[in-house]
Amino acid sequence: MQLVSTNPADNYSIVGEVIISDKKEITQKVQQAHDIKTTWKELGVKKRIELLRPICEEFTKRQEEIAQLITKEIGKPISQSRLEVTGYIKDFGWFLRNVESAIADEITHEDKNSINKIVYEPFGVAEVITPWNFPFGMAVWGIIPNLLVGNTVVFKISEECPLVGKLIEEVFQNHSLPKGVFAEVYGSGEVGKKLSESNINFIWFTGSTKTGKSLYKTAADKFIKVMLEMGGSNPCIVFDDANLDQAAETIYLGRFKNCGQVCMSIKRLIVHESVVAKLSVKLKTILESKQVGNPENGKTDIACLAAKRQLDLLQKQVSDALQKGAKVIAQLTLPKNLKGAYYPPTILGNITKNMRVWQEEVFGPVLPIVTFKTEQEAVELANDTPYGLGSKVLSQNQKRAERVASKIEAGTVEINQGNRWLSCNPFGGYKDSGMGREHGILGFRELCQTKIISSSK
Repeated sequence: MQLVSTNPADNYSIVGEVIISDKKEITQKVQQAHDIKTTWKELGVKKRIELLRPICEEFTKRQEEIAQLITKEIGKPISQSRLEVTGYIKDFGWFLRNVESAIADEITHEDKNSINKIVYEPFGVAEVITPWNFPFGMAVWGIIPNLLVGNTVVFKISEECPLVGKLIEEVFQNHSLPKGVFAEVYGSGEVGKKLSESNINFIWFTGSTKTGKSLYKTAADKFIKVMLEMGGSNPCIVFDDANLDQAAETIYLGRFKNCGQVCMSIKRLIVHESVVAKLSVKLKTILESKQVGNPENGKTDIACLAAKRQLDLLQKQVSDALQKGAKVIAQLTLPKNLKGAYYPPTILGNITKNMRVWQEEVFGPVLPIVTFKTEQEAVELANDTPYGLGSKVLSQNQKRAERVASKIEAGTVEINQGNRWLSCNPFGGYKDSGMGREHGILGFRELCQTKIISSSK
């Protein structure tokens, strides 16, 4: 059977096809990964770095090709697709430079009679499943650290962007990795389910909370470890002393990048009642200066959603809010020539807690605004979600910002212009946003077994 890739920005025209992986293929690739896992481990980290560096170099040479394919498959503006590719190639480089020190043996105790050390060892065969919103970037985050620490990888990319997956597989096949170290399978969630139920040793997943929880149950039955990065409904708290011009720019980028389809985007804006009117005007002005259009046009700021199902869900969420009393503060008009998964970027006010745009993750260009009176109320609103991935606090009172940050239930808090997107920072969430951490020294070690070796002298 064929998996058809369509262009959501061009009335769902066909981009290409790949063959869906059947159970036999999945079983074979997992077995090949097992057959080579000891050899891959025993090569040592220096040799693994040496073998993976040319792959990074080829991705660098082909970055425009990758970016163009991302835009065609998921409708991301080409300028943002280019930033995705260059940014995650930099992460690839950081992984290459830092893995050796991250998983080096650590002496925990030494005296005249003995020496004790921690040794970090791979789990074995890792299943890596990635989403569509950053198809190249999430592949780099999932595949490369696993391979560097010594796990072999069987990879499945989202069914929305299989051609990006084929390009990634092609690049890996162009280099001299031992057979079975990296393999790829293709298809919908059913293929991912079959892969997770096969003879794997570790699951690395980025995607929806629903799918992540299902994988967690499978892992529990198999008694294997998982690394899950799932949904988010990030709050941004704006206090009355915030720099509103700066805040408006931060909020625009934090909400509308990639048409709002980012796990870490601002999804609930919580504003002090004394400044909400001024901030709303500034946000409306910024939004109305942006261009909605074809993602292949370099001047496009906001393009389309990745699929019709995303559009259908967003329409239902906004319709629910409007029926329950939400008001449109700003909404762009879509050009009439656009055909596909387009939704007009929208800012909503008069939001109440019974609305789906407050209760659910909104994966699209819609920003709901609520107001608060007190610091305690702001914190309570921020934490009024099953998610806990990221958050922002905007205030010129640093002590207050840090106090609030300590009370927010999330894996990341950015204060004012703080930027957590550094490769050295571990990344992950609280509550339904996942478990485990990726990136940084901690991220490498999450992918390993921890062994103590105690020797007499």
